[in-house]
This record gives sequence, C-alpha cells and structure tokens, in this order.
Amino acid sequence: MSEARGRILLIGMMGAGKTTVGRELARRTGLRFLDNDALVRELTGRDPAAIDADDGEDALHRAEIAAFRMAAAQPGPAVIALAGAVVDDPAASRELSQTGRVVWLRATPATLRARIGSGAGRRSDATDLAWLAARVAEREPRYRAVADEVIDVDGIDPGEAADAILASLPS
Repeated sequence: MSEARGRILLIGMMGAGKTTVGRELARRTGLRFLDNDALVRELTGRDPAAIDADDGEDALHRAEIAAFRMAAAQPGPAVIALAGAVVDDPAASRELSQTGRVVWLRATPATLRARIGSGAGRRSDATDLAWLAARVAEREPRYRAVADEVIDVDGIDPGEAADAILASLPS
C-alpha cells in the first residue's frame, strides 16, 4: 500500500460525522487523526466559525483548503476529516485521489439537520433545512466524482460507519 493509500480521507457535509467517525477509525487502527477544523485553528489561530463570521465564507474556504494541503503534506498514514470546501475547489478536489482513499459519508438533509442540533460553533445557516438541502444538492455530484467509497450514514452510528469503512479497505 502506497503512503497515500495509507490515508483515509473523510468527506461529506457538516453533520455527516466526519470528526466522530474519523476519531473512531483512528482509535481502531492506531492511525493519527487529523481534523480540518483543528488544522484551521492551528494555521490561523482562529476558530472556523469566527473566520466565517468576521472575514466571510471565501476566507474560511481558503483556510480549509490550506488545512487540507497541510494534512496532505504530512508523512505517513492517517485518518483525515476534510471540510466541504475541498470538493468545491477544482484544484484541491483533483488532489484528493493522490492523497488517499476518499470516503464520502453521505447523509440526507434531515439527518444532517438533526445532528447539527442548535448549530453552536457552526455557520449561522447550519440549522436551516432548506440551506442544507440546497448545499447537499450542489455538492453531491462533486462528492460522487471524487469518492472511492460511499457510506450512507442515515440510521447508523459512528461505530457502524467505521465498521463499513474498515471492511472495505484493501488488505
């Protein structure tokens, strides 16, 4: 398995479970876990929600893409949870397949809305079901285009999602 293939990249909408499933995969495999939000904080010294609120969505997306590239540049296997902006950016999206196995955690807007809860620490429109549905529809072709694997996470817990990912990994 190449170094890039030793990486599991989790993509999907906010609320799909990238961080929770990523932590579970890392725990089970012993791989490092790299979370996009934590890397954004490391790079900028600010929370992603604060960047969005103060500087706008474009600034946040630039930081998220920089965080992806920072994770991709680190040597060795890892589980990496990525922000949606990575698939929105054509250049970053093309880099995904060279970085590792891309797993799309797919969820319906209703599941995303339920998991987001009050929206604390997230963008202001995160609790708007219509916004989520529009964003899911917009990103779905991009996620599909880059995903090596799709895990439908509606109705399953993070452990079951991790089970499905681990079962599909090449030996």
